[in-house]
Amino acid sequence: MLERTAWKALDAWSADQKSGRSKKALMITGARQIGKTTLVRAFARERYTHFAELNFLEDPEAARIFEGSLDADTIITNLTAYLRTPLEAGSTLILLDEIQECPSARTAIKFLVEDGRFDYVETGSLLGVRTRQVTSYPVGFEQQLHMYPLDFDEFCRANGVQQRTLDILREHFTQRTPVPDAVHTTMMQLWQTYLIVGGMPDAVQEYVTTHDIARVTQIHRDLLALYRLDIAKYAEKNDETKIRAIFDAIPSQLDDKNRRFILADLSKTARQNRYASSFLWLADAGVALPCYTVKDPVRPLEGSGNHSLFKLFLNDTGLLCTALMGQVGHGTLQYDILQGRVDANLGAVMENVIAQELRAHGFDLYYMNAKRYGEVDFMVESGADVLPLEVKSGRDWTRHKALDNIMAVSEWNIPVSYVLCRGNVAAPKNETSERVVYLPLYMSMFLEPQRADGPLIHTVDLSAL
Repeated sequence: MLERTAWKALDAWSADQKSGRSKKALMITGARQIGKTTLVRAFARERYTHFAELNFLEDPEAARIFEGSLDADTIITNLTAYLRTPLEAGSTLILLDEIQECPSARTAIKFLVEDGRFDYVETGSLLGVRTRQVTSYPVGFEQQLHMYPLDFDEFCRANGVQQRTLDILREHFTQRTPVPDAVHTTMMQLWQTYLIVGGMPDAVQEYVTTHDIARVTQIHRDLLALYRLDIAKYAEKNDETKIRAIFDAIPSQLDDKNRRFILADLSKTARQNRYASSFLWLADAGVALPCYTVKDPVRPLEGSGNHSLFKLFLNDTGLLCTALMGQVGHGTLQYDILQGRVDANLGAVMENVIAQELRAHGFDLYYMNAKRYGEVDFMVESGADVLPLEVKSGRDWTRHKALDNIMAVSEWNIPVSYVLCRGNVAAPKNETSERVVYLPLYMSMFLEPQRADGPLIHTVDLSAL
């Protein structure tokens, strides 16, 4: 099985269940085919004596377990009768897979968790687009975990990169020192491979096993077709055509010079208010990653965000490359990337993969576009600071006028910004960009939001009372 970072989150959750520190079901959400079920099955084999699984999509009859009374005794009686497998209190994990197909099971989680006999994991691929069917949410009885396709760190591990190598690369990242040329060249080649293989588990496994890009591309085509079928199956009939049009337009819109999604390209009469729910549908399904524009690089970014101006990225770089293949000028896209011909014309692919990395690491996505300063590709929040990021696919990565402009505004007090490029780690070379750090594109795997370590304890002195 492919090594997944989410395993650590499962381990921490399971430890809480066993110790009694927190009794909650774990809800794992994310797009279709990103490895949620495979991960839970592998985890159960290693950490639990007994494991039971219900898949409400493949086995619709399983929903009958949750008909009628939802008290724990009734449900568990129905469950054991249906599964015909031993369930031992304190050592059993029960997986409720594709739970969006059985809203009453989601409601029942509260009573099952309160009962406490077993541990429960729920997975949902299209949970965000089917919320209205749940009559009562188990508020306070679920812990959320959102999964994404494999990020570049996971892709490296799948291809045999050792932990020691990744640790050394992280040291170069934190110390701002260049990576040895041979290592840098190899990592860039692996990064270029990731651009076209992406992080969908089936595609990654096929590449690791066969190294056949044609077979990887076919898996991407099948996944894109599956997403289109999901739109037809789950979208409201009034929205289906609009959602499909947006989904199919993402590659061409990203391939445009400014990357911004232009509704007029879909229809001359298209209006934002009519299409807003369609964009949200794709985001809730995990298929698309919206990146909203902001006026100023100040926290909170959401406060100055404009949800009517945005870029829309695909959830996986491999899917984007395959989708772009059918467009004019991209017939040999995979071959060009593998040969290192990653020039400025592939900016769409580079921005998409960085958006994918940032989102997987916990960043909300924003960008800045102001007439006075220019456009900066990404703005994200890290701790108390705003972190600007420029993505350079060409060779002239030291030119970044917009980034220099915003870094020169003293009242914004931006401590550092990054230029992600094909070059090695480098310190700034001119006074106007003294806080700009150049990083290889592959070092985006080390960008993570800064959070407070350990508990944040605050006590009020009540002695005066």
